[in-house]
Amino acid sequence: MNRLDAREAITRAHHAEWARVVASLTRRFGDLDIAEEAAAEAFAKAVERWPADGVPPNPGAWLTTTANHSAIDRIRREHKRTDKHREAMMLTDDTPPEPLGAIDDDRLRLIFTCCHPALAMEARIALTLRMVGGLTVPEIARGFLVQESAMARRITRAKGKIAAAGIPYRVPAAKDLPARVTGVLAVLYLVFNEGYLATGSDADPVRADLTAEAIRLTRLIRALLPDDGEVAGLLALMLLIEGRRPARVSAQGELVALGDQDRELWNTALIDEGHRLVRERLASGIAPGRYQLLAAVNAVHTDARDADDTDWGQVVALYDQLVRQDPSPIVALNRAIAVAEVDGPDAALPIIDRLDGALHGYHAFHASRAELLRRLGRRDEALAAYDLAIALAGNSAERAHLSRRRDELA
Repeated sequence: MNRLDAREAITRAHHAEWARVVASLTRRFGDLDIAEEAAAEAFAKAVERWPADGVPPNPGAWLTTTANHSAIDRIRREHKRTDKHREAMMLTDDTPPEPLGAIDDDRLRLIFTCCHPALAMEARIALTLRMVGGLTVPEIARGFLVQESAMARRITRAKGKIAAAGIPYRVPAAKDLPARVTGVLAVLYLVFNEGYLATGSDADPVRADLTAEAIRLTRLIRALLPDDGEVAGLLALMLLIEGRRPARVSAQGELVALGDQDRELWNTALIDEGHRLVRERLASGIAPGRYQLLAAVNAVHTDARDADDTDWGQVVALYDQLVRQDPSPIVALNRAIAVAEVDGPDAALPIIDRLDGALHGYHAFHASRAELLRRLGRRDEALAAYDLAIALAGNSAERAHLSRRRDELA
């Protein structure tokens, strides 16, 4: 196992420790590159030693200590002729820790720090997902629907801009949080999505560690910014989706579509909490933002006793509002799926076909198109669309579901 594979393996098992180690090293050495590489060294050593020696009683402390030594070794190599005194000070650093400021959670502090307004929004999100979220470049690229090489360049450019502009990695003050919260919410939403339905073929279809952490951090942000409607909307959205997780994958490891899920398996406590948040936002009388509208869509789905009771007209109306705020191909695709339930597949298919250029590499586009072609009786075209969706699907549960649907048609 090479060093990158080793680090990825350990970060999956000890996801929370990864963020704490990077946060600790970034504060101490003031250099995110050093922090990231030293953390990678520590995780690689853990993979080499822990299988033989056993996992230490405090894995986080072991990783932090090992990473600190790796960082110091790197600084020593790079500054061999100078900084001897500085190295010694770092080894026996008695400097009291800096105050936590508005945020007292290591991972959330680092997310807010990385989401610096001097960086373009997409660069902030990509860099934070890589540095803090523990996602791989391929996972981030799939979330943005771009090539891995393009995403790698985007992250590298963001690091370069930070270095060139001398952007400090420090805890933002309370007054700075609202200016950064949009990027932070986008990061947490993408982390949640990766956990809810993983994009990697070698990952578990559902990663509860990621969804739980995204929800935990969003709750912390809501405590910091209780009047922010989009924070409440994102939390509601996550809760309503997470509440359906127990019914999403069958015992045979196949993805179960929303309409086929056993609703008795849903987590009603999470869903009820999500509904309360949605009602709160509606009662505020303030025009809803993107996450609030998405939460409202999911509230409609989870309010129905079964799939046949779903108020698809209301879903289309909510997507009509959402598409004015976020005219992205993904939103247009989801709206078209709802249109098919209201006006029929013949009305929705032309809408979906117009998205081919933007979404040709996205498996859900081909899967949605295959379902509509199936309903229209266009068997050969549906089979071809299923084949494309299966080839592009990211995980085993989706491939199993799509393969079964295709085989039934064939």
